[in-house]
Amino acid sequence: AVNYTGAGTIEFLVDNDLNYYFLEMNTRLQVEHPITERVTGIDLVKQQIKIAEGHPLELEQEKLIQRGHSIECRIYAEDPDNNFMPSAGKIYKISEPLGLGVRTDGYVYEGYEIPIYYDPLISKLIVWGGTRDEAIRRMRRALYEYKITGVKTSIKYLERIMKNPEFIEGNYDTHFIEKNQEQLLSKDNCNNCDDIVLIAAYIDYMAKINRVQENHKEFAPANSRWKKVPYINHF
Repeated sequence: AVNYTGAGTIEFLVDNDLNYYFLEMNTRLQVEHPITERVTGIDLVKQQIKIAEGHPLELEQEKLIQRGHSIECRIYAEDPDNNFMPSAGKIYKISEPLGLGVRTDGYVYEGYEIPIYYDPLISKLIVWGGTRDEAIRRMRRALYEYKITGVKTSIKYLERIMKNPEFIEGNYDTHFIEKNQEQLLSKDNCNNCDDIVLIAAYIDYMAKINRVQENHKEFAPANSRWKKVPYINHF
């Protein structure tokens, strides 16, 4: 009917009475395609390429099964506390979250320069969970572990969304950001609390390691005399 072959995304709006209203069709993969891939187990990019090569669609609607819940957060080089202005500059350090049910689609690296000429998207962070609550908790953990220095990012802003009661309960609509703007943009009472906890845990860990090493030395065999003699004297 539309004379179109390939991946496409249909967008709708849903009102309070669950009536659906057609908005548009995007003739491409949607930005959030990893969410669909996570809950269906289908590689949409691969399917799109196969269709472009002339292969028939391998999928049948009745065989598609959705499992679990997935959430995607876009990590931007933007300053939420400054009207989301782009934050150009060099990335000095980046540590991406890992673990079960966590996926990061990105391209930047330490030393990479975020330019002023293009969209400041750094990466897409995707999580999956058996339940929506599990997915939210997994995203909160992943955002907490996501560390980038050198530029401002949307990570803290997204963390606040994941902790918002309305979002957790699923009681939100397209006015969510507007209604919760003050809470979402408010600076944390303790910006460095997370780092302080990590530093304290690291110090405690290193202290325990040192004690173990000291105890081990009491029972360790003495170093070989050959190691104490200069190499030339071995001969």
